[in-house]
Amino acid sequence: MSTPDRRPWWRGAVIYQVYPRSFADADGDGVGDLAGIRSRLHHLSELGVDAIWFSPWYPSPMADAGYDVADHRDIDPVFGTLAEAEALIGEAHELGIRIIVDVVPNHCSDAHPWFRAALAGGPDAPERELFWFRPGRGPDGDQRPTDWVGEFGGPTWTRTIDPDGTPGDWYLHLFAPEQPDFNWDHLRVRAEFEDILRFWFDRGVDGIRIDSAGLLVKDGTLPETRPDRPHPFRDLDGVHEIYRSWRRVADSYPGDRALIGEVWLPDRQRFANYLRPDELHAAFNFDFLGCAWDASALRESIDGTLSAHAPVGAPATWVLSNHDVTRHVTRYGRADTRFSFAAKREGIPTDLELGTRRARAAALLSLSLPGAAYVYQGDELGLWEVEDIPYELRQDPMWERSGRVDPGRDGCRVPLPWAGDTPPFGFSPDGAAAEPWLPQPADWKDRTARAQTGDPHSMLELYRAAIAIRRSESALGDGGLTWLPAPDQVLAFARDSGFTCLVNLSAVAVPLPAHERVLLSSGPLDDDRLPSDTAVWLRTR
Repeated sequence: MSTPDRRPWWRGAVIYQVYPRSFADADGDGVGDLAGIRSRLHHLSELGVDAIWFSPWYPSPMADAGYDVADHRDIDPVFGTLAEAEALIGEAHELGIRIIVDVVPNHCSDAHPWFRAALAGGPDAPERELFWFRPGRGPDGDQRPTDWVGEFGGPTWTRTIDPDGTPGDWYLHLFAPEQPDFNWDHLRVRAEFEDILRFWFDRGVDGIRIDSAGLLVKDGTLPETRPDRPHPFRDLDGVHEIYRSWRRVADSYPGDRALIGEVWLPDRQRFANYLRPDELHAAFNFDFLGCAWDASALRESIDGTLSAHAPVGAPATWVLSNHDVTRHVTRYGRADTRFSFAAKREGIPTDLELGTRRARAAALLSLSLPGAAYVYQGDELGLWEVEDIPYELRQDPMWERSGRVDPGRDGCRVPLPWAGDTPPFGFSPDGAAAEPWLPQPADWKDRTARAQTGDPHSMLELYRAAIAIRRSESALGDGGLTWLPAPDQVLAFARDSGFTCLVNLSAVAVPLPAHERVLLSSGPLDDDRLPSDTAVWLRTR
């Protein structure tokens, strides 16, 4: 779908993340599905996005909301069929929207055929070589092989029971016990995932989003974690050869097929290593996502991001929210506006009016920076984190594995409101047999897509207008950035062709620079002044 007269689409695309369980439910079972997504493609077309990234839609027991994959080459029946997925890809392409699918290479489900065979075959099963089975420590082998702490908190090893009923070896899982880790030292694992890439590229998929991209390779000596030596399973150098092989697969297909990594790394140089010309095309910018609503911090994040990407020639990405983090409308309304998993707690006061105003400004900021921008479903509706989900309805394993300290990620995964004054707000059809899988707040009646359509002051119309301008402005998307002089706590930068963005994070209104006209503002202007927590796009020449 690329043309020779422009750069590849992924360098400057607006990419919308669909979390299938929560986007739209067509059959009334309370869970989103492919038929529901197909019925709402017009929403994404009218929004103006260039591509859709789908969180996992594969067969799964849903121990981790689909990130415990049992089969990467099929669709879970709760969502539909493979034929429906193929139809969806075709329909999106007809609308000019590309498709990115999620691949989860670090681990699988304990229902995966390989893992079932590894358990059923006992200690000598050849399938055990495809995972990390190890004997326990201690005279009876009843102690875990290591004291590694998992990505969800808690231990990373679970002991098996052999077919004869006696305690057996332990297996590694960096996430939940239902998600055993693959052994990427085994050639069969590597060949399997290269074939999975080909399976989806053959069906017209334009890109692959790689879950937990930095965790695949482990130190086989199983050292304990210590600050004075390399981490035993995060960002080991051997992971790069895997992505070089994946790049060769992607490059063998026409049409600018893209590989996009989920890479959580504080070291920007180590992060950029994943983006070398023969590895991944792009990776998520979590530094920007977690940044405080502070002009100095944001500028440092932007400068650091651009400087890290420049040597490898990769485009930056700008992310405000996703399916794993507290929605930014909520974060930006708090005293501490940063995001980190370690700081997630219940009961933190939030000013949603302030958070919404800042989220509107952040939308214009992120959509005007050089590179690609990501929009998580519901961002365009101004949805906030649902923080009062009853304990008995929570499904995220992070909640339980943290000892119920971390509230989990269910609050950002609540089904979308489409229309109407009461739940399910058009997420499910009228007279649906089941309620949505997570409860929706009654206050979302003013946040439905229908309620916001045509309202020039709504978040939805702001996103539609911003993305339309971004499409029409040759300066936006991929390219360069020049910082402009500005008052304290104000970000001001220019893109080519006379486009300027200002974001006022100070407590007082500031004068606008000389300009020909206002292209768009995130809130009302005060004559020729930019109010606090407001952004504006200007034509300056």
